[in-house]
Amino acid sequence: MSAQDPEFIAATRSSYDAVAGLYGAHHPDGLGDRPLERGLLGTFAELVRAGGTASVADLGSGPGHVTARLHALGLPVFGVDVSPRMVEPARRAHPELRFHVGSLTALDLPDGSLGGIVALDSIIHVPDAHLPGAFAGFRRVLAPGGQVLLAFQSGDKEERLHLAERFGRQISLDHYWRTPQTVAGHLAEAGLRTRVRLLREPYGDETRPRAYLLADKPA
Repeated sequence: MSAQDPEFIAATRSSYDAVAGLYGAHHPDGLGDRPLERGLLGTFAELVRAGGTASVADLGSGPGHVTARLHALGLPVFGVDVSPRMVEPARRAHPELRFHVGSLTALDLPDGSLGGIVALDSIIHVPDAHLPGAFAGFRRVLAPGGQVLLAFQSGDKEERLHLAERFGRQISLDHYWRTPQTVAGHLAEAGLRTRVRLLREPYGDETRPRAYLLADKPA
C-alpha cells in the first residue's frame, strides 16, 4: 500500500482498521450457519482441484475464516486484506496460513499464477469506475481455467450507501449494491465467463438479497 492509493482504498483501510478489534467478535465465523455458502465453497474447491494445484487467493480475507475453510478443503490458499489490523488477528488465529496486506484492485502477483480467486463481500467497497480494472486484474493473475467465486449484497437497482459509524466507531465507508447482471457484465468485459448465477433472499438479520457468481477464465 502506498501514498498513491486511490482515496476509496485509504478510506476502506482506515475504516476496517478502526473496527478490526470488534469485527471478529461480531462475526465469529460468517459461514457457520450458512449451508449454501459452504456448499458453494465446496463446489469452487472441487473445480479448482480439477484444474491442477495452483494457489487460491481469498481477497478481502478479514479474520481469515474463509481462508481457513478453503485450506480445510485441500486448497493451497492465502489471504489478502486491505486492512493491516484485520490481517494481524487472522495471522494469530491461523498461523499455518499466509495473510498479506494488499488490495484486490492492484494484485501484486505474477501473471497466470492462481488457480482461483474468492472475493466474498469484498467488491462492495469498490466504486463502479474501478471495478472493470479490478476484474481485468483477476483475469491477469488467473491461470487458464482458473475459477472466481464472488458474493455481494444485491438489490433491484444500483445503489450506494455511506456509513459513518459501525460498532460505535467512527468510519467512512462506502457500500455499492449491484445486480448480478451488472457484475456479470463487468466480468464478461474482463474476459471472465460467468457459469453460475444465484440470488438468495435475506437471511437472519440481513436486509438485502445476496448474490453469488461463479466464473472462470476460459482455457
